[in-house]
Amino acid sequence: MNFALFALALSAFGIGTTEFVIMGILPEVGQSLHVSIPQAGLLVSFYALGVAVGAPILAILTKNLSRKKALLALMLIFIVGNICCALSFHYGTMMLARIITSFSHGSFFGIGAVVAVELVPPKRKAHAVALMFTGLTLANVIGVPLGTWIAQYWDWHITFWLIAGIGVIAFLALLAFIPECGQNKPVNFREELLVIRQPHVLLAMLITLLTFASVFALFTYIAPILLVTTQAPKTWLSITLLIIGAGSVIGNLWGGKLADKGVLHALIITISLLFMISLIFTLTSIWPYVAVATLFLWGAASFSTVAPLQMNVVKAAHAAPNIASTINIGIFNIGNALGAYLGGVPLSLGFGPRSCIVVSLSLAFLALLATILKRRLAKTHWHEHYQQ
Repeated sequence: MNFALFALALSAFGIGTTEFVIMGILPEVGQSLHVSIPQAGLLVSFYALGVAVGAPILAILTKNLSRKKALLALMLIFIVGNICCALSFHYGTMMLARIITSFSHGSFFGIGAVVAVELVPPKRKAHAVALMFTGLTLANVIGVPLGTWIAQYWDWHITFWLIAGIGVIAFLALLAFIPECGQNKPVNFREELLVIRQPHVLLAMLITLLTFASVFALFTYIAPILLVTTQAPKTWLSITLLIIGAGSVIGNLWGGKLADKGVLHALIITISLLFMISLIFTLTSIWPYVAVATLFLWGAASFSTVAPLQMNVVKAAHAAPNIASTINIGIFNIGNALGAYLGGVPLSLGFGPRSCIVVSLSLAFLALLATILKRRLAKTHWHEHYQQ
């Protein structure tokens, strides 16, 4: 069991590294491909779009495979996509390579979460999901800084060769340690869509959307907040990102343990913490040391929501766990894009970077209200009407 979860976490580490490392190497990539920084930034946007669009498509295409074979097929797509990135010397081919890579992302995490909960006793399901997502959080602590350093001092193509190598190791680990369990049931696509369209499932996905829109409304603009509002030295930026990453690892594991005691209860606690710490940060953001300490807590609160959010959707759509879990990963990414957009609106209107924090805590408040609504409706057995 432990080795199987390790294989999932290692895969998540590779996927997380390839998703986020591009943000740290945009100048090198843009210069090498002879495009502007905004054009290079589209490599991030289209990756997120590829996750959202590709996740349900790949889930349907792999639904007749066993979950182990589906994971192996998705990891092969990941490896091929990163090799294509490493071989790209033109903007168009790099964009295509990023989109190919992104297609593996949503489906892998979606199916991987379902596999993780099958590997453990019922009381450890959310913790198992959190362990898998630990690979994603560790990517921000280890993979992204290392990949950025390699790109700055050698060549960004080498970064993607190394990520492809991680993919090969992850493929072998999945092959060796994931058991042949959990055959995907041949459910009719229309029936699966009917499950996803149920109001209590849509409400669960709305909570995911609002929560991670809150996270990325702040996270996307962390650099201007630190440099302008906090007036911290530029050298603090990378250190602060590492501190946030460390907080995210701790929060992710804690959130998984908390969710095993009750998913909606865990969501109310973690989203409340996200809201309160964001509110505190509006005050502490002007003092460098206190701001960094607050951001450590914010990173922990942000990623403590991940396992509960995923389990919330899987439990709501238990009749179609693969497709629901996979679509929810796409919802995470749509939330990322929405948060980045909404956080930038006040900046474009001339307000200071602190306004991004206000947007973040507003979205967290809406997520909290949606969660309270879902818990109250669950107590009335409202959802059972849609499962009959």
